[in-house]
Amino acid sequence: MTPKVIVITGATGTGKTTVQNYLASHYPVTRIVTHTTRPPRDGEINGQDYYFETDDSFKQNHYLESVVYSGYHYGSSREGIADGFKRAPFPAIVLDTKGAITYAQKLGDQVVVLFLTVSDPTELMTRVTERGDSSVMLKQRFASPEYRRDLTMPLALQGRALQLNNDHWDQTQIKLDELMTRLQAD
Repeated sequence: MTPKVIVITGATGTGKTTVQNYLASHYPVTRIVTHTTRPPRDGEINGQDYYFETDDSFKQNHYLESVVYSGYHYGSSREGIADGFKRAPFPAIVLDTKGAITYAQKLGDQVVVLFLTVSDPTELMTRVTERGDSSVMLKQRFASPEYRRDLTMPLALQGRALQLNNDHWDQTQIKLDELMTRLQAD
């Protein structure tokens, strides 16, 4: 078995977190903990939900990708990946397609990229609405260039990522089980 980072990407509402949670509950998969300078929300735990950093401590890590969002730094680091590998042979992370491309480029064969889709894009709005996100936030998210970008597999991931249609969760589980059987056999 060759340890690999599992990168899960796709548009909002395609089921990225659901896939990550399924893999973590059924296989030797753990979530890669990312870093942020934003303050913890109620119930969030340092080292489990995020590594909560100061502006100075954030700069001490070695990031594969990072972004500033609403004035706070967010990033995934080589240290976070190394910690994931200490916990399981298949650390997983949910990223937008831009982050997935960065991981594929920087980590090469050490990465398996899953690109999630659904057949009917209007289903995405239904799914995200059911999550309980505010309507203002939903409108902003679905109008963003990032959302439109993440609807289709980028050229940089074509031939590199495994595309999984997530219209029917039971069929997605079968595909995930087949993938993990292959990964654990390598």
